[in-house]
Parts: sequence; C-alpha cells; structure tokens
Amino acid sequence: MSTHQTTGRLYGVGLGPGDPSLMTLRAAEVVREADVLAYHCARHGRSHARRIVERHLRPEHIEERLMYPITTETTDHPGGYRGALDDFYEEAAARLAAHLDAGRTVAVLAEGDPLFYGSYQHMHKRLAHRYPTEVIPGVTSVSAAAARLGTPLVEAEEVLTVIPGTLPEEELTARLAAADAAVVMKLGRTFPAVRRALERSGRLAEARYVERATMDGERTGELAGIDPDSVPYFSMAVVPSRIANARPPAPAGEVAVVGTGPSGPLWLTPESRGALAAADDLVGYTTYLDRVPHHPGQVRHGSDNKVEAERAEFALDLARRGRRVAVVSGGDPGVFAMAAAVLEAAAEDPYRDVPVRVLPGVTAANAAAARAGAPLGHDYAVVSLSDRLKPWEAIAERLHAAAAADLVLALYNPGSRSRTWQVGKARELLLEHRAPDTPVVVGRDVGGAEESVRVVGLADLDPAQVDMRTLLIVGSSQTRAVRRGDGELVWTPRRYPGKRDANS
Repeated sequence: MSTHQTTGRLYGVGLGPGDPSLMTLRAAEVVREADVLAYHCARHGRSHARRIVERHLRPEHIEERLMYPITTETTDHPGGYRGALDDFYEEAAARLAAHLDAGRTVAVLAEGDPLFYGSYQHMHKRLAHRYPTEVIPGVTSVSAAAARLGTPLVEAEEVLTVIPGTLPEEELTARLAAADAAVVMKLGRTFPAVRRALERSGRLAEARYVERATMDGERTGELAGIDPDSVPYFSMAVVPSRIANARPPAPAGEVAVVGTGPSGPLWLTPESRGALAAADDLVGYTTYLDRVPHHPGQVRHGSDNKVEAERAEFALDLARRGRRVAVVSGGDPGVFAMAAAVLEAAAEDPYRDVPVRVLPGVTAANAAAARAGAPLGHDYAVVSLSDRLKPWEAIAERLHAAAAADLVLALYNPGSRSRTWQVGKARELLLEHRAPDTPVVVGRDVGGAEESVRVVGLADLDPAQVDMRTLLIVGSSQTRAVRRGDGELVWTPRRYPGKRDANS
C-alpha cells in the first residue's frame, strides 16, 4: 500500500443497516471529518446511505454521487451487463482518485458492512493498493434482521449459510437443503424463486421474512404468507437456528433412506445432509451412524449390520407415530444397502401408507473408480460376492455371464472374517475369460482414514489382502493401466474396437 503523504486517505465506511443510531462512533467521526463523501445511487439520485449520515453533513462537504448506469441486466453495452458495470466502476474510481491525488480525504459510504456484498468493495479493489486506506466495519443487515426477529441465528456447532437470492433456483434449493441455518439476501424480483427453493428444500415452514430492518417501513413475518408482489430489494429470508427455535411439527411421519457415500461428511450430497439434519430419529448400522454429523434433539438408534429387516420395520414404526426418520445407509442406499429392505417392508401392511423416499449417495464403486481414474468408463456390471443371501452357484453364473460379455466388473462384499475363499474362486472363474494381466483396482476404505488404492494384475490378486472394507474393479479386455508421474491410472475407453469416433 502506498503511504505517500501528499495524497488523501480513502475510507470505506460501514453505516449499519439503516437506523442512523446504529452507526459506529468511528463511522460518524470519519464522515464528519472527510472532505469528500461518495455514495452509490440509482438513476433517481436518491441514496439510503446519504440519508443515514444526513445529520453529520457539513456545508463544505464535497458530495460525489456514483450513479449506476443500469439497474437491471438489460443493456446495449457491447460487454453486456458486466461490461457496463465494469466501465462504471472504473470511471467512479477515477473520479475518487482525482480527489485523493489532490490530497482530499474520501469517505465512500456503504450500508451495512463495506466488504459484505457492498458496492464499496469495487472501489476498494481499484484504489486500496494505491492510497492509504481504512475500512470501518458496520452492523450487517443479517445481524439487524436477526435482532428484529428476536431469534438466534446459530447456536453451538451450527453453521450459518448466507446466500444471494440471485443464484439459480436449483442451486438455491441445494444450499438451503444442506444448511443448518441460512439467510437469503437480495430478494425483490428473486422472491418467487427463493420461495420455491425454500419449499422444495423443506424449509418453508421455518423461514421468516424481514423487510427494511431498522428502517422506516420495517416488516417481519412468516415468509410463507408474504405476497410476492410486495417484496422490495431491501428484504431477506431467514431460516434461523434449529437448536434455539422449535422446529415446526412434521405434517406426517416419513422415512428417508439416506446414502452417506463411502465415508464421512465430504461425500454427503446437499439433499442427504438436509434430510439428516431434519430427522427426529436416525436409524442405521452403528458404523454408518458414526459418520453423520450430530444435531441436538435427535435420537440415534444404532444396530448390528445383520438385522436389516428388523431395522426397516423399526424405522417404519417410528414414522407411523409421526416421527421424521432417516435410515442411514453407506454408499448409495439402493446398491446392496438399506433401500431394498425398507421398501420390501413398506410394501406390506401395516406400512403401506407411510411415506418413504430414497436419497442417492456416492457408491463405493464410483468412489473407488474415481480414485483409480475411469475404469468404469464403458459398460460394467455390479456383483456382490456375498453368499449370505444368495447361493454361490448364482454368483458364479453371473460372473461367467458378465465376463463372457466382456463387461468391467465391480465386486462388492468380496470377503470377511467368515468368508475367505470367494475372492480366490472368483479370480479362477474370471481368468477363464480374462488375460492374467487384466488390471484390477483394489480399493480399501476409500474416503476413510485408512484409504488405499492399488492396481494389480488379475492373476496376482491376493485374496488375503481383501476384506469387507475392500471393493474390487476387474477390467474388461479393453481396460488400460498406465504409470504416470502422479501414479498409476486405469481407464476403460468409451470407444469399442471397430467403432469410429462419435460425439455421444
């Protein structure tokens, strides 16, 4: 930062949410002493920021109105909306630089906090490295909204997510579904999409509405009852703390079968994260429950991994009593996991009327494949080597058929302490159709603390190094393995021999 003493000093002054009495003492001091007061405004020339500091204005103040050339994304500028704004910011910065070069102190007024979605930041990026600069923080509109609602935003380990309402609706929905607590800013014309996103994410009943917090015309209430045509830009949606605020009761019990992916929270989808946070009860194999973030007030029902039918019925019984239940399943719940057990029970009386939904997760096969490269890049089959629920003869028949069809094979449940011979037998069967050097991906505890991913030839696959936490991907005749500087990569080309390149 330049410290040349002949230049003026730049201030980014946070004014708070609108009530002049919520300005900080430092902000008021800087405003009074500045030579130049700059503020952004629309074409009508009125400025909320100027109104906030009106009591501190002096006749000798030089006022610089930084008037936006456009207020919507409709423009004939050759660079489009962003190009028009960039030109405006450059011109505005040049005007302020002229005052600074003349030795004048310039205070750029910013509602809320200058560096929190504020227009000041565009001046800061263009000028702060050239002139002595100080940023005066201000009370944000988020803090003001929570204060006016009189409700805690976040408590304990909850995470607050701040979202601009201008995001695409699908993105809004995903962010809201995954959030503990959330604030959606910049409503106005975005309100209908935000409301739909709140409804689709299951958060509408919790959402509150705040308009012009601390200003004249302030309005608060339940967001679901707000008329979309009455919503101005200076408003926000607030989904407050689930801990501090009683959650609205569920209209009816339900069961969500949730896939957690192959390991911990990094693999959770936003939809799954939201369903887990919203549940009253979590039901699942204890190892999988341990992967799920804790939320106060929830009840966890852990059990052994061999009681799937009993677990499914228990979850459905809870839902019949009006509880929101998440059945926790590793990987994807529909791939050798809990979804089939829950749906089988739900198809029978007395559970036919219990709502059940299945939320997908990253499968173990996809996770291991991604770590190795792209071995599942072409057609593949998924087979479980566990003969606990089906005879080995059926497994052997399927292995033969998939291998004869030259499919890549993803092999689940290859071995355990009580099942030690299946991997060796599967290797023998596959070698009848595959070359000995066919690449085999051996992925163990993918995503976990003990993750290891190795590539071996099919003939060299050692059953002693395979356990229940391992997944095997056996390549087809087309699968390739190559050693690079960053390790060995495996892929199966999408183009099959004899076929020309095609865009597909």
